[in-house]
Amino acid sequence: MSDSPTLVLIEERLRSALSATQVKIEDHSERHRGHAGAKDGAGHYRVTVVAEVFEGKNRVQSQRLVYDALSDLMKDGIHALEMKLSAE
Repeated sequence: MSDSPTLVLIEERLRSALSATQVKIEDHSERHRGHAGAKDGAGHYRVTVVAEVFEGKNRVQSQRLVYDALSDLMKDGIHALEMKLSAE
C-alpha cells in the first residue's frame, strides 16, 4: 500500500471503527482514468477487511459498517469501493 493520505485514512478508519485484524487496500484508480465521475482516475479502491464485527452479518450489513466508517471519505476521496469482507 502506498502512503497516500487517502489510503492511510482508509486503513486507520477501518482498523479503528471495525477493530479489523487485517486490512488490505489496493488502489485501482489508474485503471479508471477518464471515466465519468473520476476523470483524473482518483478514488477507486478495493479493500479486504477481516473483523469479528462481521460475524453473523449478511453482505449488506457488513458493507454498511464499512460505509459508515468511511462516510466522509465517500463524499470526497473515494469514488468507487470494492469490498471483500469476512469475520475470519
